[in-house]
Amino acid sequence: MKIKSLLVTAAAGAMVAGAAAADPVNLRIQTHHAAETPLGRHITQWADDVNVMSGGDITVEMFFSSSVVGSVETWDAAVNGILDCDATGAAYQTGKNPAFQFLGDIMGGYDTPWQQYSWLYQGGGYEDAQELYNAYNMQLIGWSLFGQESMSSSRPIAGPADLEGWKFRSPPGMETEIFEKLGASPIVMDFTDIFTALETGVIDGADASALANNVAMGLYDIVGHASFPGFHSMPSDHLACNKDVWDGLTEQQQRIMEVAWQKLSLQLTLYMDVANAEAAAQLTADGIVLHDWSAEDRAMFRSMAQEAWADWATRSPEAAALVDSHVEYMTVLGLIN
Repeated sequence: MKIKSLLVTAAAGAMVAGAAAADPVNLRIQTHHAAETPLGRHITQWADDVNVMSGGDITVEMFFSSSVVGSVETWDAAVNGILDCDATGAAYQTGKNPAFQFLGDIMGGYDTPWQQYSWLYQGGGYEDAQELYNAYNMQLIGWSLFGQESMSSSRPIAGPADLEGWKFRSPPGMETEIFEKLGASPIVMDFTDIFTALETGVIDGADASALANNVAMGLYDIVGHASFPGFHSMPSDHLACNKDVWDGLTEQQQRIMEVAWQKLSLQLTLYMDVANAEAAAQLTADGIVLHDWSAEDRAMFRSMAQEAWADWATRSPEAAALVDSHVEYMTVLGLIN
């Protein structure tokens, strides 16, 4: 027993020594979300988790509200060493490769965030995504999902007919094409410009985020309508790091960041389930009109989205591969035939 105790003590000492040998790292990370939003608060907690679990070997310097570069430029800033990691989303990078659309926002695809997470971790999505990220010298760490987004508007948006001539902020990518076919006038602009554009009447509405996030941004201080529950868009924000930076971390440091981000993902999605329901109740009490599209209108939108998937699948081999992967997995889940 004495020999066994000595061996255990020696092994524990070696583990501590190994952990202490890791070089301290400071990671500069930008997100387009404000610090006071749900994701902003959860990222702050993630940074603290990473610091505590690493014994202080990893510190995170967060830049909120795209304060260093524009949201769409965050990726390049990480690739070029201005930042270390990008906490925005893949859909901002569709100009580099259309395949990023199907890692950022499938549009009209999965019904719940849990289904979309399961594609990443159980449906082979993580491996497919990593191959694309690595081609641009980036490493995907994980996703965070708010659930279905809600559109905000200064006028009713009760169904497809109300979209005719509707000027709204849209993220770049496939969404602009789908909504143009529905008669809307999407305007691509930075996430941080939405409030001012609504306030000045440059746009009638916005596809910004989930309902509770839209409340936190103050959008319903300006406009009186929203779509809820959402159906059109469920974007995945990501954490992606410069691959050289990532490869320079120890395996222990990498595992800490990955596991801590999975905690963030779980906690954020659970939080948003409740926060969106509470926001809907409060907005209704405040006189904001929530529009729930009919099953027929939702089915029509999903059909148009699938036509867009097929078109985008022709634009690069990587896009085709990701569309095939999503369709195969959605078929397994019974979401499409």
